[in-house]
This record gives sequence, C-alpha cells and structure tokens, in this order.
Amino acid sequence: MAGPRTPPYYSPTYKPNAANFPSSPYSIRINVYTLAIAITFLCSITYLFGRGSISTSPVSNVAATIPCIPLKITSTAAASNNSKISSSSSSTSSQLDFSTNQGDDEGEGVAPDDSVKVYPACDIKYSEYTPCEDPQRSLKFKRDRLIYRERHCPDKSQLLKCRIPAPYGYKKPFKWPKSRDLAWYANVPHKELTVEKAVQNWIRKEGDKFRFPGGGTMFPNGADAYVDDIDKLFNLKDGSIRTAIDTGCGVASWGAYLLSRDILAMSFAPRDTHEAQVQFALERGVPALIGVLASKRLPYPCRAFDMAHCSRCLIPWDQYDGEYLMEVDRVLRPGGYWILSGPPIRWRKYWKGWERTRDDLNWEQTRIEEVAKKLCWKKFVEKDDIAIWQKPYNHFQCKEQKKKLMCPAQDPDKAWYTELSTCVTPLPEVSSEEEVAGGQLEKWPKRLHAIPPRISRGTVNGVTAESFEKDSQLWQKRVSYYKSVDNKLNQPGRYRNLLDMNAYLGGFAASWVDDPVWVMNVVPVEAEVNTLGVIYERGLVGTYQSWCEAMSTYPRTYDLIHADSIFTMYKDRCEMEDILLEMDRILRPEGSVIIREDVDILVEVKKIADGLKWDTLIVDHEDGPMERGKLLFAVKSYWTAPATQDSNNTSTNPRMF
Repeated sequence: MAGPRTPPYYSPTYKPNAANFPSSPYSIRINVYTLAIAITFLCSITYLFGRGSISTSPVSNVAATIPCIPLKITSTAAASNNSKISSSSSSTSSQLDFSTNQGDDEGEGVAPDDSVKVYPACDIKYSEYTPCEDPQRSLKFKRDRLIYRERHCPDKSQLLKCRIPAPYGYKKPFKWPKSRDLAWYANVPHKELTVEKAVQNWIRKEGDKFRFPGGGTMFPNGADAYVDDIDKLFNLKDGSIRTAIDTGCGVASWGAYLLSRDILAMSFAPRDTHEAQVQFALERGVPALIGVLASKRLPYPCRAFDMAHCSRCLIPWDQYDGEYLMEVDRVLRPGGYWILSGPPIRWRKYWKGWERTRDDLNWEQTRIEEVAKKLCWKKFVEKDDIAIWQKPYNHFQCKEQKKKLMCPAQDPDKAWYTELSTCVTPLPEVSSEEEVAGGQLEKWPKRLHAIPPRISRGTVNGVTAESFEKDSQLWQKRVSYYKSVDNKLNQPGRYRNLLDMNAYLGGFAASWVDDPVWVMNVVPVEAEVNTLGVIYERGLVGTYQSWCEAMSTYPRTYDLIHADSIFTMYKDRCEMEDILLEMDRILRPEGSVIIREDVDILVEVKKIADGLKWDTLIVDHEDGPMERGKLLFAVKSYWTAPATQDSNNTSTNPRMF
C-alpha cells in the first residue's frame, strides 16, 4: 500500500512505541515562556485538524474525536498481521486490504487480551446447524400440514455460544457464473441427491466437485430449455417480469437460469426434504431460503412477485380450502402469473408414472381450477407439461367474490408468524377496469430508480418521493466510500451472496446493481416502518426477519454482510453477542462485514468481533471524523473442523480449530 507505514494519526492498527519516537542526541532546556508558545501552537494545529482544514484519511480518529475516553480499538488479529490490514496516510485515498491467507495458523503469536471474551469452536456436528429448522427440535411439533418443518427457534437458554465450523477441506466457492454449474464437494459433502435424483440430472459428483447440469423433475431437457418454453408463452425478456418465487425449488436450477434473463427468483424449500437442497442453491450463488408452505404466511409482503412457480413441488394446492393458492395470490402482483408443471398437469400422459389413479388426478386438477376461479384468476394457457394462470390487474370485476371471500380489514403485508386464512387478500381500490391496483410498475431496469407506487401513493409512512431520491443518492455515496476503504469490494466476483440486515428502501442493494452480486434485503420485524413492499417494487428481493432469532438459512450463506444501526435497533431487545454469533454462523470463511453504528456501540461490537477472531478495523464516517457514527470493517478468519478418518477431499493445508 502507498504511504508511510506509521500513520501520523490514530489508527486501529497503529500502536506507537519507542521505535517510532527516537531520543534526540541533544539535551534541550525549555523555559515556561517557550513552553506556553509551544502549547498554543500545538493547540492551533490540533484545532485545524479537528475542523477538517487538513485532509484526513478515512481511518478512524476515534480517540482524537472523543477525547479522554480510554479506548482500545486495535484488533488482536489485525495487530498481529499488518500485511492483512494496512492504512495509507494519503490525503486523496485510503484503502484497506483484507487479504486471504488460507494456510496461516489462526491467531498464532497473538497475545491474548483479557478484556475480550474468546468464543470457542462448536463441535463438528453443528457444521450445518440451522437453529430455527433443527431436525431434532422439529420432531416435537405436529406433522400435520408439515407444521414440524416451519420455524421453531431455540429459547434463550438453548442458544449456542460457539463458532460454527466449516467442514474440513472447505474452499472458497467458484466465482459467478461458473458457480451456477460447479461447487466443491468439501463445502457441501452430501451425495444423497446424486443418487436419489440421478435420473432427473439435478446434480452429479465429478471427483472433488459437484456439477449441476440444470436438470429437473419436469424439465428433462434442462432448466434453460424449460425457461425458453415459458418465454414462448409470455415474454420474459421485455423487463415486465423481474421478481419471481419458486416454491419447492430443489437445487434452484430454475432460478439460476432466470438470472441470465435479469429475473431474480426467491427460491425456497423445507430443510431435509432432500438433503441440503437449499444449501446447494446458495453455494451456487442463487437466492434461496429455507421455508415451507404449512400454516403460516410466507415472509414476504403482498404484491411482491411478478411470477410464481411450482414444478412438481408437491404442495397440495387443492386442499385446505385452497389456502395455499390464496397465499400465492397474496404475494403475487396484479397481472402476475402462476406456473404449474407436474401433477396433476397433463395427467393423461403421466398418471401411471406418478403412481396415482386417473380419477384422483382429474379431481385434483378440477379443484385447483375451482380455487383459481374464486381468486378471479384466468387460465392463461395450458401447453404440454405447463399450465399458467394470470391474476387480475384489479378486483373491479370481482364484486361477487369480494362479498363472499375477501379478507376482513387486516395488514396484507404482515407476514412474520402470521396464520394463513381461507380468504382473498383484497387489492387496492381502482376507479376503472383498466387501472392497475396499487399502481403500474415500470419495466426493468427503469423500475430500480423510478418512484415506487407505494411511495408515490403515500402509503409508506414518512417516505416521500423526495426522501426516496435522497436515500438513493446517499447510498450511492456510501457504497462508493466502502469501496474506497476496502479494495476487495472493487474486485468483480470477489463477493456474490450479499445480506443487508436493515435494508430500509433497498438503497444499499441498488448501488450494487452493476456488480455480479445479489442482495438479500432484510426488513426487521422491529423496524418502525415496513418498507419491504417498496424494495420489491424496485425489482429487488428480500424477507422479513427478527434478529433476536436465527435466519432461515444454512451456515456459510453470505460473502458480505452489511448491518446499518442493527445494534441500536436491538438494544434492550436481545443480546449483542447472539446477533454477532448469528452473523458469524451465516458468513463464509474469509467473508466480510460492514457495520455502521454510534462509536460507543461500535467499540462494544468490536470486542465481541475480536472474540470471534475476526480481523477488525474501525474507520471514520464518510462525512468525516467529527461524526459520532463510525464504521467497522471486518473479515472472518478462515478455519475448518479438523480432519476425520473419512475425510476424502483434496484440500491442502486447511486451518484447524
């Protein structure tokens, strides 16, 4: 890095010592008058620095900004290896270099800090631990309607206080788009699908890698050809279709191949229906969550998706008075499409292979058609193995259904532990048959920066078109600043799966649109304003989440986690260490974290992060050192579980516990 190795200002990685200040060969006697002049001069210089008259680096000046507070900001890990994180004193730019060092011994030669609580490694049996979808805990709940596969989180006394290990031989995933087709066997060491789905060509094992040919139960010619078949039925290329939901996604090949058409699919499947299917999807760099349609609403707002899809997803759409189709209707945008392939579609051809009777399959399709009519959907097309329905653009012509089936007054966006119901979510009122309920969306990519209808219609409390545009500009500035601090953020392919823990209007995600990444935008349940509907109207994807609980995803899901004011939001709600342990669980080895907080909170965060053995660095706010808000940049260290007798991978020199 450019610049002197010892910066002339306080830095998290700078510790002054005698070597920095050599003694003078001359003895100087200073009288009181001279001392007074010197002090006055030094105070003036200090004032100029504090006022910003002299350009400063973004590296944190916490000690100077808030004097008389004894802070120990230096990370033990960072202090031990200045080649991993270094700072420049150049007035024009300053960057951090979070280098990867697979093969170095973790923490070797670092003097322990008594004030830092060190979190031990968990047992290897927790390598794929998903706290709220734990198979053992799920056995305590009803199997009816797959309720046992819904979220059931541990109570406070059951929370793990240790770091989840990566499997022995874990390697950095392939870069996108190569990762769509390849994954390391050591990262997800499960062969079950290669046997169980061998005929359907979901996944193959080739030496130390898995290959994803793009096959699926209902697309024997591959997911790409299957998507082309859909494109022949309605246009997937003109930007009108941007967000999709894939229920029972398998290894998410449908979503993977939609990405080349600029369509973002939120894929989900329950844990352990087929071993690690969602984990494979995430390893491929495809958006996915663990989830199931059972007794609760899906964790998305109403009118979120342009398209919904089920390819032999085994969801009983015709049962429970059509509740599951009514939930699809809630999250489907006016004019959106529902695609069904697999049972019972084209049952006359496949009924023997499905091992069901003709009458049974015929009756199932009849009942699905009846529920669709109740929803005012129209049958768009049925061709070969695919059937498509379209949701109406408004409920202007659904007066009879409105009287009988419409849900009573409720919040249609409320979807965190919210019970399903056998009623139709009403669309916003319109004044004519041609009007789109809730407002017409722009086509992608114009949709990203256009004023979302929820904002222009004034339905998002406290958010106006002007504040939306200011927020977009603010995040462009912030992400640009992030990239000036950490040069790894400028490297295309370095990151793929991103998580924004407090997304607000999706400005952080929108600023990454030209990079080969996708962002899971989380709107916390505890947020003052529910803005997830705005995020979807921008053509982005996300979910609801309470950070007092674990996320419905596997360990090592995300390459980069962004947390803006999360610890301020959850102060007095849940423990800071539990949120950070969850971040560590879902972050990949050598993944990055950016945390924005008030300096007092950030110092406490940093102590815990050091105990997690992250390399950490506090830097100034993008508006300068006089701001109380600071930023913590961190990198999770690379380490794995120890080798076992049945380890059969080709990884070399992995770092152990």
